[in-house]
Amino acid sequence: MPRARFNLVLIATLVGAILVSVVLHERKGDWNNPAQTSSLAPQTALTDPCLTSSSLAAAIEPFAKGDIAALQRTRKPVQLPDIRLEVAKQSQPLSNMQGRVTLLNLWATWCVPCREEMPSLDRLQARLGGDNFEVVALNMDTRNLERVPQWLDANGITSLVRYMDPGGKAFQNLRAIGKVSGLPTTFLLDRKGCLIAEMAGPADWASEDAIALIERAIKG
Repeated sequence: MPRARFNLVLIATLVGAILVSVVLHERKGDWNNPAQTSSLAPQTALTDPCLTSSSLAAAIEPFAKGDIAALQRTRKPVQLPDIRLEVAKQSQPLSNMQGRVTLLNLWATWCVPCREEMPSLDRLQARLGGDNFEVVALNMDTRNLERVPQWLDANGITSLVRYMDPGGKAFQNLRAIGKVSGLPTTFLLDRKGCLIAEMAGPADWASEDAIALIERAIKG
């Protein structure tokens, strides 16, 4: 091979090697840059605490029948806004309930169907309430607040903790994400605080159908 042609081939080979090295270096830099790979990273239980809650939502779906047939499984479980629960002028976040299955019920004394289902919620709490489960009946009254304990006492509601939201912020926050439009509304949360089922309207929460569903949710 003539020397001039040999030199051209050698130069072309060296240039090609340099270009390949530069491309590989840039690609390596992309993979080492979290900002550039975040869209490729798979979701995990650490980034989405509700990722594994779909299986429980599916497991309880067959139990939503009879007295609680209107209970709808949540297709994509999420955590609700961390609303405040006030008891005796002391407040705590809803997230404090994590570790147990929670039935969050929004109600008010001026709501007739709310009043009708309250005794069944009280019986459900008396039967299953404890370290693994709690009914959180969150009152939405914003005026004449003294009426709430009076009504509860007059109707023999003794097992439920008297949670209140005198500012009405819970309703507003949940309505903002399209989760509530009226009362009563009930949400079933798993031990991680993830929403796995919800219902608009009243139900008999002390029925055997409801007991069976809650027990399945507690089982996990």
